[in-house]
Amino acid sequence: MAERSNGAEDGDSSAILIPLHEARRDRERLPVRFDRRELDQILRIYGRMVAANEWRDYAIDHLQDRAVFSVFRRTSEVPLFQIVKDPKLARKQGAYSVVAATGHILKRGHELARVLNVFDRHLKLVHA
Repeated sequence: MAERSNGAEDGDSSAILIPLHEARRDRERLPVRFDRRELDQILRIYGRMVAANEWRDYAIDHLQDRAVFSVFRRTSEVPLFQIVKDPKLARKQGAYSVVAATGHILKRGHELARVLNVFDRHLKLVHA
């Protein structure tokens, strides 16, 4: 569906019209992925937890409906936590969530940084 004319008013002869419904259909076929900014935030937390000797391995799954970053204590075990990006929930509860090994959702929200705050440790005052 490309229209081309021989007129001089159209200087770009490589313009191709793509129907919007075709572009949306092609985009829906792609799996959901974490972008670079999201992976940077996740890997910053992961590196901190590896340095604290709490996590040892991770896996990333890009599925049709969601992307999942799973963290493990040992590779042979079930994941300790899963950081999930589900775009279908973006307008409702938020696209991001942290799920524990038991399946309970620890935190859910619209912003990844706030959801990842579940891994922050709070300092406590100890009296000697």
